[in-house]
Amino acid sequence: MGYDAAVQAPARNKVRFTGVQALVSDDDECIDRVLRGDIDRFGELIARYQHHVLKIVQGHVPADRVAEVAQDVFVRAYAGLEQYRGTVPFEHWLSRLSVRACYDFWRAHRRTEVPVSGLTDDQVGWLDRALAAESSHHFRDQADQRDSLEVLEWALAQLSPEHRLVLTLVSLEGHSVREAAELLGWTVVNVKVRCYRARQALRTIFLQEWERHHHDRSS
Repeated sequence: MGYDAAVQAPARNKVRFTGVQALVSDDDECIDRVLRGDIDRFGELIARYQHHVLKIVQGHVPADRVAEVAQDVFVRAYAGLEQYRGTVPFEHWLSRLSVRACYDFWRAHRRTEVPVSGLTDDQVGWLDRALAAESSHHFRDQADQRDSLEVLEWALAQLSPEHRLVLTLVSLEGHSVREAAELLGWTVVNVKVRCYRARQALRTIFLQEWERHHHDRSS
């Protein structure tokens, strides 16, 4: 059997799913009916959780790939529905699938060449402030400031998929280490180690660019 969820990306990068049904039953009933062959009921689950999945995906992949990755999440959910045991809410199960789909996206699309920065003086000034941010809370404050998004995207592109994902979840989105471990399917210790290494790697990238920029200005 198969199920296709059509996805459209209208203006302003807003994504919506088409062909989904109105909500008429709870998660367990929908899942049970899908597994018994009433595959159209899967549309109810898409309608119920499309915004939840999109919110996760939008925080991790480029805007022009959100629809693609979000659709992949629901395809995975449908294909693996028999493995859902109900030990956690279906929403949490979808969250894990969403994070894993984002991870797989970056594994498939990681750049092999280090991108040229071309950072402005204002953006390098943001680097100065970001380098002084020792805590995750302070780092998120810096990430909300002007010029930060371009610098972060440039730097994150140079990290491994694992480092990129754990840093985004913990340091930028504010998930606890335990929450990140649940989403990633890693141990708490593994998340702590990877998060530390990711922040060190990002700091090294920032320092190298800061030194290069100031060296060029003094030459």
